[in-house]
Amino acid sequence: MGVGRPLPTGVVTFLMTDVEGSTRMWEERPDVAGPAVARHEELISAVTGDSGGVLVKSKGEGDSTFSVFADARDAARAAVESQRALQREPWPPDGEIRVRTAIYTGEAELRAGDYYGAVPNRCARLRTAAHAGQVVCSEATAETLTGLPPEISLRDLGLHRLRDVARAERVFQLDHPDLRVDFPPLRTLGVRHNLPAERTNFVGRDPDLTAIGRHLEAHRLVTLTGVGGCGKK
Repeated sequence: MGVGRPLPTGVVTFLMTDVEGSTRMWEERPDVAGPAVARHEELISAVTGDSGGVLVKSKGEGDSTFSVFADARDAARAAVESQRALQREPWPPDGEIRVRTAIYTGEAELRAGDYYGAVPNRCARLRTAAHAGQVVCSEATAETLTGLPPEISLRDLGLHRLRDVARAERVFQLDHPDLRVDFPPLRTLGVRHNLPAERTNFVGRDPDLTAIGRHLEAHRLVTLTGVGGCGKK
């Protein structure tokens, strides 16, 4: 189960889970919430270790987990298998928990047994955008997921803006025959399309930019005039 396995460094893949609706469960049924959340962590820890990863620790409000993998394919298999394990678990009445999962690949700083930097932060934001039962991943992760079992497939969910992340992220969903695949739109700030990101803020001004370029080729000095705010900058 990964006991004693060293934490990987360099380019790694993070797997984060979160129990959706746990705050309400803790408020209304603390006697049920405690064992359920603990069992969630046990299942994630077991699957993570069996898949070659390491459970770093629980993070957040005590209802989430944070694991790391040297190979993104192992993280993807663990994400899917953990959802399957949660579905198979014989939860008590009113004690079933619903978990959302995100995986994200990139470099992070390992310090004192924990990871820091933009990548784990983005993974946490991506996890928050997902729905219970859903497994999502970043484009960087999706690009490395070759050789997965044939029953695992990727669904392109388009570009999304995550909270506190300036650059839009292309997000993918991992599908499996045993898992639910139809979910509402991600809880993001929009930008759900397949168009490439704009390189400048001159949206819809391509003809003007072309004309200005021609003038600059013919003249040493070109002056733009117009009312304030019309986009001369």
